[in-house]
Amino acid sequence: MISAGDFRNGITIEVDSNIFQIIEFQHVKPGKGAAFVRTKLKNIINGGVVEKTFRPTEKFPQARIDRKDMQYLYSDGDLFTFMDMETYDQVALNAETVGDTLKFVKENEICKVCSHNGSVFAVEPPLFVELEITDTEPGFKGDTATGASKPATVETGAVVYVPLFVNQGDKIKIDTRTGDYLSRA
Repeated sequence: MISAGDFRNGITIEVDSNIFQIIEFQHVKPGKGAAFVRTKLKNIINGGVVEKTFRPTEKFPQARIDRKDMQYLYSDGDLFTFMDMETYDQVALNAETVGDTLKFVKENEICKVCSHNGSVFAVEPPLFVELEITDTEPGFKGDTATGASKPATVETGAVVYVPLFVNQGDKIKIDTRTGDYLSRA
């Protein structure tokens, strides 16, 4: 159990049979009345963000989130298959659970599969990936004064905006959290 007075960013708690992660918190002591804790909570199952206030003495059970490294094997229609690297057990997750988190992930790469009480609710791709560009327009020499960018399709099918000097066949490094181009690999 954790009291509202001990809240910190990143802690996961169970409130009204929902699992929330604390994004922001603020202890407020008004001049008149009792102190309270103002929080911004993210529902880790559906991704919704809510703002709630609590008394500092309220207690909540801390939710245990298991993050396990698993290898992404392949997709078959709406099912994405992952393998546990230790036990070699395979788990098939539906497209609703995975969402668009795998748009930068190739087959056989390691991802973190997040679960609570045995039910998987999210997949976290690696923070940075290196992918080859399969299609982009050629850049023009000397056309870099404005810091312009152009769309490029990578080998997983995702579209990334890259600088004009990047060409088809180049390998680039991508931040999977934002989908931004970082550098050539």
